[in-house]
Amino acid sequence: MNIALIGYGRMGKAIHEIAEAHGATVTLIVDPTADVAHAKTIDEADFSGVDCAIDYTHPDTAIENVQKLADKGVNIVMGTTGWYDQEDKVRQIVEDAGIAFLWASNFSIGVHLFWKMLRKAGEIMNKYEEYDVYGHEFHHKMKADSPSGTAITTAKQILETVDRKDTMVTEELKRKPEANELHFSATRGGYVTGDHSIFFDSPTDYIEIKHSARNRSGYAIGSVETAKWLEGKKGFFSIEDFLNDK
Repeated sequence: MNIALIGYGRMGKAIHEIAEAHGATVTLIVDPTADVAHAKTIDEADFSGVDCAIDYTHPDTAIENVQKLADKGVNIVMGTTGWYDQEDKVRQIVEDAGIAFLWASNFSIGVHLFWKMLRKAGEIMNKYEEYDVYGHEFHHKMKADSPSGTAITTAKQILETVDRKDTMVTEELKRKPEANELHFSATRGGYVTGDHSIFFDSPTDYIEIKHSARNRSGYAIGSVETAKWLEGKKGFFSIEDFLNDK
């Protein structure tokens, strides 16, 4: 299949490197700054022959990109995070255009296994109220959003399984957290690809469940495989649909 890369930063380059090995060819690169880009903007790019566009850009441009790609009749894999408050708008764009759209807060298969483990852990630890629960994430200094989409989904596994936690708090706390608050802090710095941890902490011990990405290859593989999966489909999908089908 033929893929267009919208954005040619770290993730775009990683996808380009692994695409051919996973049955795809990058035929178009759209980026206003990359020297190898075929076009600076979606408007001026030629999408003829493109089966799917993979977007790793910026939250501020994500919805605009979806609209422009949909207008061109191109399927979309959305790796950009930070736009989820406009999901209803994206659903409508996808429906009106009759394209296929798939999103994920994280395209790593390992992260999805991590989330399944967290749900099981949450169900177990729900019975042990002496354990407080909180989380932390690390990302590289170029990360554009905080909390990350992965952090939000990580917290969701706890909020849905641990009854004593029903609210995610991500800002700096200059007070003690309320008993119902899941405090999920974040650090941005250096070159960390992405680390996410949940802690179950009691007066006598603590348990940490953690996922650490070694590099971006896992995200890149997931992006290409989901793009291939969208062929012949229409509608709004998440990576869970892809995983369940597999």
